[in-house]
Amino acid sequence: MKPGSPGLFFTCLLAFVFSAAAAHCADKPPQLKFYKASDQKIRYTGRIDFTNADLPRFWAPGVYINAVFTGPSIRIDINDEVADGKNHNYISVQIDDLPVKRMKLKSNHNSIEVASGLSKRPHYLMICKSTESGIGYLEFAGLHCEQLITPPVAPARKIEYIGDSITCGTGSDNSECACGSGEWYDQHNAMMSYGPLTSRTLHAQWQLTAVSGIGLTKSCCEMKVTMPDVVDKVNMRDRLILWDFKKYQPDVVTVCLGQNDGIRDSTLLCTAYLQFLQRLRAYYPMASIVCLTSPMANDELLAVQQKQLLAVNNAARKSGDTNIYHYFFSKRYHHGCGDHPDLAEHQQISAELSVFIKKIKNW
Repeated sequence: MKPGSPGLFFTCLLAFVFSAAAAHCADKPPQLKFYKASDQKIRYTGRIDFTNADLPRFWAPGVYINAVFTGPSIRIDINDEVADGKNHNYISVQIDDLPVKRMKLKSNHNSIEVASGLSKRPHYLMICKSTESGIGYLEFAGLHCEQLITPPVAPARKIEYIGDSITCGTGSDNSECACGSGEWYDQHNAMMSYGPLTSRTLHAQWQLTAVSGIGLTKSCCEMKVTMPDVVDKVNMRDRLILWDFKKYQPDVVTVCLGQNDGIRDSTLLCTAYLQFLQRLRAYYPMASIVCLTSPMANDELLAVQQKQLLAVNNAARKSGDTNIYHYFFSKRYHHGCGDHPDLAEHQQISAELSVFIKKIKNW
């Protein structure tokens, strides 16, 4: 073939095209693979309905999902009930030790790229429901990544936090929506509430058994149930689906109730509290149970709660249950929305509680 001939030109052109195509393929990011929610490499913690293993459904605040993946990006598929046709749940997402991203879901079916531009090494994913039962359920459908790998073993320690709106993280986060604006749940942040914070400090799993407005003997806001009515349910909002307590046996259970009961007859409240503790002991034979004052109680309510918790604690111990404790918070925490603790105060509550749990458990 002579130099400058058309054949040589086309040969060179084809060589260039194939070379460019090869370079393009080399630079193209790897194809993402879809992993169903039922994949055994995905780990779930909390009260979850697995009736449909490919769409596990959960209502409770603080339910969380863990996975470890490789590749530069990851996308999650998650369904939102959109209760009452308008309520949109918030989720909190964390990759490795990067800052937690809190995001409001937009529709019934959401496919969200939660990370991109990551290194090739394995990455740790956590997804947490940051709004509570009353905002509706979530269904996790699965995730898209280059490769899903088996996560490390979950922490052996387990803590359960029973409570009301304080435990839910209600009114704590006004970083994006000021108090009094948006919807009432726009300031919820369960992942950064005192329970999950305490568990992360103590290297423990967590479970939040909490509903805004709920009480031990009397709830607020026209709520027709109290904590004894729903403590054994997966769907605490509608009092449905029995929870199997064998699935999660905590080392420590904290009880933070009474804010919504208010100042009640001591005989009535103490009797109900003792009955509730006996019921918890039946569920959790080995757990240390810690009865807490309300972190947002004013001076009058706090004084009453302190007397009542001392009486309850003494009565329980006299009956033979020596694994029950009480803790009184050092001050009132109420600088969030609606007099609830804000994010900084949840950190302070957690710091107090972590020290106390370390002491009684020798952790």
